[in-house]
Amino acid sequence: MKDVTQSAKPNGAELVKEAEAFLVANPDVTHVAMVFTDMSGVARGKLLTRDEVPAAFRNGRFFPGSMISIDVTGRDVEETGLVWEDGDGDRVCWPVPGTLVRIPWMNDAQAQYLATLHEVSGDPSYIEPRQTLVRVIDRFKRETGLTPVAAVELEFYLMDRDSALAGKPLPPRSLTNNARTTQIQCYLLQDLEDFGPFFRDLYQGAKVQGLPAEALISEYAPGQMEIGLKHRADALRACDDAIMFKRLVKGTAERHGLVASFMAKPYKDQAGCGMHIHASLADAAGKNAFATDDPVSHPLLRQCVAGLKATMGDALAVFAPNANSYRRFRKHSYAPVKPNWGINNRTVSIRIPASTGAATHLEHRICGADANPYLVLAAVLSGMLHGITQRLDPGPPVKGNGYAIPAEALPTNWFDAIDTFRDSQVMKEYMGERLVNVFATIKEVEADRFFSEPQPLDFEYYLRTI
Repeated sequence: MKDVTQSAKPNGAELVKEAEAFLVANPDVTHVAMVFTDMSGVARGKLLTRDEVPAAFRNGRFFPGSMISIDVTGRDVEETGLVWEDGDGDRVCWPVPGTLVRIPWMNDAQAQYLATLHEVSGDPSYIEPRQTLVRVIDRFKRETGLTPVAAVELEFYLMDRDSALAGKPLPPRSLTNNARTTQIQCYLLQDLEDFGPFFRDLYQGAKVQGLPAEALISEYAPGQMEIGLKHRADALRACDDAIMFKRLVKGTAERHGLVASFMAKPYKDQAGCGMHIHASLADAAGKNAFATDDPVSHPLLRQCVAGLKATMGDALAVFAPNANSYRRFRKHSYAPVKPNWGINNRTVSIRIPASTGAATHLEHRICGADANPYLVLAAVLSGMLHGITQRLDPGPPVKGNGYAIPAEALPTNWFDAIDTFRDSQVMKEYMGERLVNVFATIKEVEADRFFSEPQPLDFEYYLRTI
């Protein structure tokens, strides 16, 4: 299907009002970071002086278009055709309304705003992750009359800074008593108290930035934490929240002498970090279209689950976008490894939580915390829409251990996942053929680069034995 991009040139006259009001209310702010999220979910951009901000909101800000065709290391991927073929021409980064906020972790007075990419004509970019999600959400509304509602739940590790930067991370020492946790101690309140100064600053920073941070728990490994973000009726804003929250966690950790990592699997023998997407659908009156006391029999919910099962392998390259992502998929690790579903069951990839009635929703659990939230939600909604339009059926829910029950196999490695995504007609249909091809090309080249480099383990295994 030909990509369809609606013309939606931002209204600079309206946007600049937000910037001017912010600057008046924050006279001490000297610099403002423009934050753009690339294909790999990496934050890139520019640091503007205070005087440059009104013009950036009124007219957008030029930025080299090649930034959308770089790998996770920041190297150009010439194979996308987006570097030399178009002369590395500029695109325009426009502010995302409502995201201009202070940066609470900096020593000096700085602020930031999220930016989204448009062509110089004013049209949204066809290969930008956030614009991809915009298109999928708009199509979902058009074809179903329903509005996606979403929340992003993120797991991360706090680490000792010196060891982490040396590539051999250790759990951090307590900020209150200098003890180093070495046991799993899942849900231990003492772990939260040991890092109380960090969490106090984190929640205060979330308040400053308008982020709906909710419950905090100590997860299933030393130094592993999870904080949920409250659901948003605006699913796009839920992903904006996730992007801002990751920056906040990393910045606050640095301020306390720690490293915060969203790697999918930083430790061989410890739990990986996931990104769980909580999703439901709202009708025209704003009511939950999944609302039921019997989710097993709810037709709409079943169709959405079926679509997610059917497309999970197609989108695995988005859900697990890096070499390290695939280390997370291990049986009995709380990381799902099969396209299955269940009710109140954490051994499956699509879980319907215990809540019923108006709180009924699905939890998509297969993504790593290293994935790009915009592309993840675009792929999730594509799967749900596919299930609705094709009236798919998910079969019976899994009862008991989902790891032990046979199911269709997912791509087993990074290269297979990339090829499957590139060949997926469903992902091309909803996310756009050009986006699929560019993302797959970037990740294919990145994978080639990664595996061409000998790793320390190569020498441990082979230097003297072969």
